[in-house]
Amino acid sequence: MTPIAASSRVVVLSGAASGIGRHLTGLRAARGDRLLAPDVDLAALEAAAHKDTWPADRVRLAALDVRDPAAWRQTIQHAVDTWGRLDVLLNVAGVIQPGQVHDQNSRDIDWHLDINAKGLIYGTQAAAAVMVAQRSGQIVNLASMAALAAVPGLALYTASKWAVRGFSLAIAQELAPHGVRVSIVYPDAVETPMLDKQLDYQEAALTFSGPRLLSVEEVGRAIVEQAIARGRLEIILPWGRGFLSKLTSCFPPWAAHVLPTLTAKGLRRQTAIRERGKSRAPTRSTPGP
Repeated sequence: MTPIAASSRVVVLSGAASGIGRHLTGLRAARGDRLLAPDVDLAALEAAAHKDTWPADRVRLAALDVRDPAAWRQTIQHAVDTWGRLDVLLNVAGVIQPGQVHDQNSRDIDWHLDINAKGLIYGTQAAAAVMVAQRSGQIVNLASMAALAAVPGLALYTASKWAVRGFSLAIAQELAPHGVRVSIVYPDAVETPMLDKQLDYQEAALTFSGPRLLSVEEVGRAIVEQAIARGRLEIILPWGRGFLSKLTSCFPPWAAHVLPTLTAKGLRRQTAIRERGKSRAPTRSTPGP
């Protein structure tokens, strides 16, 4: 077992190879934490660790398919065996595939629910068993603004994130008497590979209807300052957009009146971002694929 400083935390963080997970891994390592940083794509994870110069003495890499409950238990136990405890679980791994529900198949359904919802639940369950026994710890679950309001065109993603919210709110009450805190983070659209994937789908127009795109730095700062440091139950980024989302959720018929305007706005921004990306693409001096 490797000794750790009293001020540092032991963290397990899923989805560490890219986006928010990658940023958080570097951020927490720089603060002196010890991290077990798994991802389903071990090659991409190793490339990120090399490029971002994560300190090998504080960041351990591992392959993890969050759909496998046994793998989750092994991952959590690995952290405990290495550093003696588990202070924070950051459930960041997630996927998205825009589309109308009548055009999607059973594999799309399983993919969203198995990774975004069940994978998060498996990880939470494995971590909670350790944290309850040690009577301390924190679980931070990354949801989405889609967990607060239904998003047509992203119905499967919405369903998975609503499951995350309901589950997280319930376990927050279950685990509190055992000294374990739970936080849920609801970011609006964030500049990550997951956002890039939505650029070519008109079904994802609502994703781009907010006032601006969030950065991974903003989300990371909110998780560190509001979730881990203060233990807030719900963190909504930005709050104004979250308020509108909750309002449409409370009054579904009203959503039908505002969605056309938001969709049109989202389509304009989606197109502008896509065209801006094309204009920045390097030109080839010689023919190529």
